[in-house]
Amino acid sequence: MKEKRKLKLKKFYFHPITVFLFLTFLVMILSGILSAFQMQATYNTINLNTNELEPTLVAVKNLLSFDGMKFLIGGATTNFISFSPLGTLLLALIGITIAEATGFIEALSKRCFKNMPKEIFTFIILFIATISSLINEVGYAILIPLAALIYFINGRNPILGIVTAFCGVAFGYGVTIFVGSMEVALMDYTRTAAWLIDENMHISLTSNLFFIIATSVIISIIGTFIIEKIIAPKIGKYKKEDEFAKTEQYRVINLEEEEQKRIERERYEKRGLRFSFIAFIVVLILFIYALIPGLPYSGMLLDMNEKTYLNQVFGDNSYFQSGFTCLVTIILIVVGLAYGFGARTIKNDKKLLEEVGNKFSKTANIFVLIFVVSQFIAVFKESNIGLIITAWLANLLEHLEFTGIPLIVVTLIIIAIANLFLTSPTTKWMVFSPIVVPMFMQANISPQFAQVVMRVGNSMTNGFTPILASFVIFIGYLNIYNLNKQKPYTIRKSLQLITPYFLIIFVAWILIVVGWYITGLPIGPGVSPTL
Repeated sequence: MKEKRKLKLKKFYFHPITVFLFLTFLVMILSGILSAFQMQATYNTINLNTNELEPTLVAVKNLLSFDGMKFLIGGATTNFISFSPLGTLLLALIGITIAEATGFIEALSKRCFKNMPKEIFTFIILFIATISSLINEVGYAILIPLAALIYFINGRNPILGIVTAFCGVAFGYGVTIFVGSMEVALMDYTRTAAWLIDENMHISLTSNLFFIIATSVIISIIGTFIIEKIIAPKIGKYKKEDEFAKTEQYRVINLEEEEQKRIERERYEKRGLRFSFIAFIVVLILFIYALIPGLPYSGMLLDMNEKTYLNQVFGDNSYFQSGFTCLVTIILIVVGLAYGFGARTIKNDKKLLEEVGNKFSKTANIFVLIFVVSQFIAVFKESNIGLIITAWLANLLEHLEFTGIPLIVVTLIIIAIANLFLTSPTTKWMVFSPIVVPMFMQANISPQFAQVVMRVGNSMTNGFTPILASFVIFIGYLNIYNLNKQKPYTIRKSLQLITPYFLIIFVAWILIVVGWYITGLPIGPGVSPTL
């Protein structure tokens, strides 16, 4: 009986790579079945050139067909290379590993965070992660590896750092301290949908500014409480034991030697940090100069084909937006090398590159995972299943007769559900805006507030779906720092880890939006929740 009980309690853990492979084939089989049943949907889109509604029919593509197999096999390389987390993570890791190899990150993080209260430390990480959506999704690739490393250096569990950074970016996506890429992506659809009711309606890029600034702070405060009081105790400490025991005599001698080494090391560290600070200021000035139009050799990072400055900075073809990860990598490389020369931690180029290679090799498995996930997401997107579910939900919303608070809450929840299957905010808003904006305006709710509801609904479930492309960075880094390789972090286990954060933030977002509507506080300059 005891042996049988042991067999029942024994669990078998599939690696995420195996799970995503299984999901890829499952989606293909499902697409064949749904295609046979002619699963389809019709939704209205707004032609941004003519400002007219255009019906669009979308049907499930059978990926078990000849064309479907051609897409999977022939497009595997393209799906992998064009997968956005791959390039951003590779670029970010180059800068991070060089800065780590020179000792810059360790020296800076110990001086800045070692004696800082953990609640303030967590708030800073969450706040930076939340406002990182100013530039699309670069926060995942830059902040998850950095947070894991900084937590590890400062004696905290790097798993907690990964969770903190991921939750901050994902569940606060779209709220930041200034107008960013999301405004540029959503505004045209909001404005054109509003013109269906009122041709004189004016929608500006700053129409949600007050809301996003305030909520970036509020969500970070709530998130800090969740991380420190609920998730941190659950995760526990990062257990690693010393390999060698030391005698009392050896310990005393070692302490004397270590004290001398520490004094010398601190002197070099201070010198290295001064060098890195000067290098940072120089690089920052150059980058700022490249964002100023009209000066000699300036404006290099702007899209000068755009008319407004914000579009020049955050537009689709802006070099600042598309190259932001590269800019961060350049900063990390420059300040890392400056620190290395100042602190004398760089012996020669060969030693440095060898150290960089050793640190980079620890992340090798994540690129295999990225390859598999890129195929899964490409197959799911090609099947049109997510788009059809989103269209169904939009059509359901159109047939519901709600006004005021019930309309706001139902819309939030429906958009949040749709986000589980279609994570692109632009594509979602393309489907929802012709329905949501006129409904809100007829209920005396401003189109700008409808855009608030869209961005909040998008962030409510953003981190709770493996369809999110950057989810692969989260689950990949959990397994890099996982000490028990026999029990990898699966999709289920990863989602369980962030479930408390997801549930509390989900409710918090609803209360924030409803509270803002009731109080009538302005959501932007001269813009209120109601018309």
